[in-house]
Amino acid sequence: MASVKRLKRVAASQPGFIGFKQSEDLNSGRRKRVNKNKKKNWNKHSDIQDVEEFLDDVRLQERAAGGLISERTDESLFFWDIGEPKRKIQPEVQQDHKGKKSKSRPLRIDLILQHDSLVPPPKDILAHQQPNAKKLRRIAEKAAKLASLGVVTRRQKRLLNRRPARATVPKAETDANNFPERPFYDLWGEGAKETADPYFLEQTGKKLVKRPEKLNAKPSVLPAVEIIAPGGSYNPDFFSHQALLLEAHEVEVKKEKAVLRVERQLAVNREDIATEETVFQEQVEGLVEEDDEEYESEEPGGVSTRGSLPQEKKTEKERKRERADKLKLQKKQAAQVFTSRKQQLFQLRSIQAALKKDEQQTAERVTQRKAKQEAEKSMPRRLGRLKFQAQDLEVQLSDEIPGSLRTLKPEGSVLKDRFKSMQKRNMIEPRERAKFKRRHKLKYVEKRAFKEIT
Repeated sequence: MASVKRLKRVAASQPGFIGFKQSEDLNSGRRKRVNKNKKKNWNKHSDIQDVEEFLDDVRLQERAAGGLISERTDESLFFWDIGEPKRKIQPEVQQDHKGKKSKSRPLRIDLILQHDSLVPPPKDILAHQQPNAKKLRRIAEKAAKLASLGVVTRRQKRLLNRRPARATVPKAETDANNFPERPFYDLWGEGAKETADPYFLEQTGKKLVKRPEKLNAKPSVLPAVEIIAPGGSYNPDFFSHQALLLEAHEVEVKKEKAVLRVERQLAVNREDIATEETVFQEQVEGLVEEDDEEYESEEPGGVSTRGSLPQEKKTEKERKRERADKLKLQKKQAAQVFTSRKQQLFQLRSIQAALKKDEQQTAERVTQRKAKQEAEKSMPRRLGRLKFQAQDLEVQLSDEIPGSLRTLKPEGSVLKDRFKSMQKRNMIEPRERAKFKRRHKLKYVEKRAFKEIT
């Protein structure tokens, strides 16, 4: 084996020997037969280097010259060089750090950011598209065809039968934005008035619904933020602080009276407490017969004999007397009515005074009712099942007044104050904190590690 390898190596070193690789290089010049009916062999076995070079050259010419140079005119490619023209105005010069003057040149960073391509931007096709263009074109063609035949559509008939619009007043010229005397424009107001034709709005169903006046009214006349009394300052006046203390005292007295009233209503009267005598009397009730009880005697047939009197028949004379008495009573009543009406003629002044008094009382009641309604606007209404509870007054005693902002301690809560203010202004109903109720009982289990320690 070693001798065979040595012979092969010696033969390969000879100048006329053709090895295996050299035979491959000779065969590589031969064109390889490939089936180009298949798409996967198009790019793999197709030489497109010349096409790529041509396209790169075209792109370079488009970026640098804005198109192919072969299609450009001679005037756009060549020009006569007659030297730098003389300008009367001196060019702008700038002085460098060495003190020498030099012409102003743009910075390198500005040159990098400049647009150096002459290729126009691509056209935005979506910007020129119209939604439902095919449908609109078909409708326009149909309308043109009907118009050529002389057919009037329903829509055109409706437009022809419309009433003529009223003569509109020409719009006044709008003032400039910097005009100081122009009227104030409320951004959150009712908005611009509708200037379209009322008939058009009615037919198209675009007429705005009129807003009810009730929705424009505020639920309360109270301000959003109420200013505290002067006595609530960190360094108040003596009299204003005493007035605030008196107000807080009256609130506490009213609360105590309400508690005492409830206790008094729930208290049990000593006379209503059961004793041994009353208990025994209730137990023997109905067992002892009373001697003074009367029983009605009944006949064997079951008909009671008490109060059964025979009815006497009236005579003709008695009937005539009753009719005469009835007529006499009627005449007497009619005479009384006539006399009272006759007397009222002489009582016109007193009747007018009575009517005037009634009207005055009615006006007073109306005034009181309006005053009560105005007073109720500043009072919280009953919006839910709970009643509004006013917030406690934040007041400090005389010995607790700090006298300086450095030693002042904040009291109360801003969130609670805003919440109570919204309830007082009838914006939300009074609420209470939801009570947490556990659905399942807790189960206490000792872990194994804890048991080992204990």
